[in-house]
Amino acid sequence: MIRLFCATLAFMSRLPVPERWSRGLAVEHYVRGIITFPLVGLLLGVLAGLGLMALQPWCGTPLAAFAAVLLLALLTGGFHLDGLADTCDGVFSARTRERKLEIMRDSRLGTHGGLGLIFILLGKVLVINELAMRGHAMLPALGAACIAGRAAVVLLMYRQRYARDDGLGNLFIGKVTGRQSAVTLGLGALLCLLLIPAGGIRAYLLTLVGIFALGLALKRTLGGQTGDTLGAAIELGELFFLLALL
Repeated sequence: MIRLFCATLAFMSRLPVPERWSRGLAVEHYVRGIITFPLVGLLLGVLAGLGLMALQPWCGTPLAAFAAVLLLALLTGGFHLDGLADTCDGVFSARTRERKLEIMRDSRLGTHGGLGLIFILLGKVLVINELAMRGHAMLPALGAACIAGRAAVVLLMYRQRYARDDGLGNLFIGKVTGRQSAVTLGLGALLCLLLIPAGGIRAYLLTLVGIFALGLALKRTLGGQTGDTLGAAIELGELFFLLALL
């Protein structure tokens, strides 16, 4: 379990993880790490929350909220944000399915991708600032948001079709079992309940509904899921959860 967590943490973040802690884990076994996604989210969210708490007395809530969002992006290396931008470029291109998938492979940032990044990042800053101004405890809120986003993404993996022939998303999409999905979603629910006893489960369930709807829309548009759509789902899941706390 520890090796799975360390391997998943190294895969999903830029945090330094000693190689010996995850040594011996074959790439095809990474799918088993799906059950640790909520724990990875908890760690990343807590680090972002600590950054916000440290800066808030010094520079005020709006700038602290900006710093928390920036820190979260740095901790993940923009991994999920890149997927969000590519997904927006492809899905909103009004092209054929095949052309959309080609556009999503293009490393260049298009107009739709740029707008997607602006709206998501600005939305996170604004909602975090609003929650903090309303007196919400932001350490558990950010921790739970990152948990929810990474737990909910399993809905785009279980019994889903991979829209391409190869890619990082192929490690998970269509490979996750029902038991792994149930454990991941259950662990996410438990952690959200523990972090936010009042309102955490409601926000978590609303996030699941939103990501499930997103998965259906992407399946209809692209014929399946990709690694980019998984990244987009994580970013949107975090925002959905925070909005549901308002």
